[in-house]
Amino acid sequence: MTAAAYTSKRPGIESLEDLARHADFSLVRALNSDPDARPDGVDHHPRQVFSGHYVPVKPSPIADPDYVAHSHTLFEELGFSDSLARSGPFMRMFSGDLASVPVPLRNTGWACGYALSIFGSEYTAQCPFQTGNGYGDGRAISVLEAVLRGNRREMQLKGAGRTPYCRGADGRAVLRSSVREFLAQEHMHALGVPTSRSLCLYASKTETVERPWYTPGSTSVDPDRLVSEPVAITTRVAPSFLRIGNLELFSRRVRMQSDARSIEELRKIVSHAIEREYAHEVDLRSSLEDQLIDLARAFRNRLASLVAEWIRVGYCQGNFNSDNCAVGGFTLDYGPFGFCEVFDPSYQPWTGGGRHFSLFNQPTAAEHNFRTFCSTLRPLIGSHARRSAELDEVENGFADVMLEKLAHMWSAKLGLAAFDPELFQALMVLMVSTPVDYTIFFRELSNVPEDIEPLKKSFYHGLPGQARGPQRMDAGTRDQRWSEWLAAWRSRLGLGTTNHVASPSDRTHAEISAAMKRVNPKYILREWLLAPAYEQAAAGDYSLVHELQRIMTQPYAEQSQAVEARHYRLKPLEYFHVGGVSHMSCSS
Repeated sequence: MTAAAYTSKRPGIESLEDLARHADFSLVRALNSDPDARPDGVDHHPRQVFSGHYVPVKPSPIADPDYVAHSHTLFEELGFSDSLARSGPFMRMFSGDLASVPVPLRNTGWACGYALSIFGSEYTAQCPFQTGNGYGDGRAISVLEAVLRGNRREMQLKGAGRTPYCRGADGRAVLRSSVREFLAQEHMHALGVPTSRSLCLYASKTETVERPWYTPGSTSVDPDRLVSEPVAITTRVAPSFLRIGNLELFSRRVRMQSDARSIEELRKIVSHAIEREYAHEVDLRSSLEDQLIDLARAFRNRLASLVAEWIRVGYCQGNFNSDNCAVGGFTLDYGPFGFCEVFDPSYQPWTGGGRHFSLFNQPTAAEHNFRTFCSTLRPLIGSHARRSAELDEVENGFADVMLEKLAHMWSAKLGLAAFDPELFQALMVLMVSTPVDYTIFFRELSNVPEDIEPLKKSFYHGLPGQARGPQRMDAGTRDQRWSEWLAAWRSRLGLGTTNHVASPSDRTHAEISAAMKRVNPKYILREWLLAPAYEQAAAGDYSLVHELQRIMTQPYAEQSQAVEARHYRLKPLEYFHVGGVSHMSCSS
């Protein structure tokens, strides 16, 4: 290795002073602060925010912070030394204490207001003032924007205390939900799904809060007790944390003529979103109207791709409102999420989510969010008939783009050169009626078996409760139908009864298998394996968190036999219908 190559791989940021030299606060420079905000950021009580894109807020540090984990992968990408995560100044800043950060870092962070639409319907009831002026980042406070290795990153503390948008809550996140989010973000990144990232996680040794949660083994739908849990702060990282709801707030104000500044504030935040997220896809030299059309088209492509990727890995967002939909087209806000185990198109881990946010309904939820996004842009189009028609065309084309992305995704999961609707529909019926484990089935199928015996590793038997889905089959009928489907699938691949027959595209058995294994992971973050990790973490033992982090950041790899025995297996029957494992009301 040359000296130059070695130098390029060395971490360039080994202290908070080093990091400060990369700070560049574009949002607070380009957008408007709430004119009623306190300049010192001591703004921790619910109130209406009538104007401005952000409120300066001083985070509330957690008491006695303890290192839990950091993302080695993200640290390397950013050029951070691993030792930085345990250094005193870094720990203090990213556990909420900005009192003595080096300049030009800021002693206050910022929180943003946003609007809420659920499945395309506008809501204000979640705002304590019933106006929508009190809805926004209630416990998420951004503390840094920095340009690192040529990429702008925003760093946001989740659980850093109350903001004006806290709606009366305490502004804290508990260690349980913070462990889930920390691991899930890095797992999704390793799966190849666009996502916000996890930088670091610190927990308090002494500070706790009470949260409703489930008694161990409880099958209650809702939490049945109050639990005292350690508080924690996880730092999430993204190009920006702009959501559809951030833009939507100002578009609603324009429509309601609630503030003369609203149209200019809408124009500013949309332009800022373009610069932050789409500078390489939108011509910034063109007129704003042209930029808006290009923005809508680019976001449509990203959003449809994202949802197809979610379904590819069996991920269900659980709560896909407009305020949980990032303008950048990546996964944001890991609350009541889950990964599908027993295949069910209606899988939904959140008890309050309903079928409208279930696994296979996520494309429809995305379309509603996209329509909300397009309506948000319309005040800036104004009476321009041609641009308005172009936006209509982009908006109405979402369903076709979504279907195209899904067809491509399913073809890849099945190793096919083109989507086969009949073969796919027959598979869906078999997967539900058997039933099968979503991840294990597709991984075993990726071995391109000659008979169905390897696929039976994914079959569940004796599930509690009533039979699910289509009429359950006896074992003989089931095996016959699976054998027929497998033969049809192998024929579509161009394979005969042996694995020595080349496909029409000259792909060998081994090449087909390798391609399928690149899109069908072996390991997913299963809640019944995640729960012991955060339970041990609450007692100060972070070893299972670190173990899961190692495993789940290599989801496609063939890992050790011990890892396979523990993590590549069916969900045990005793965990079905258990609160906090099979379902949850909130992650807190």
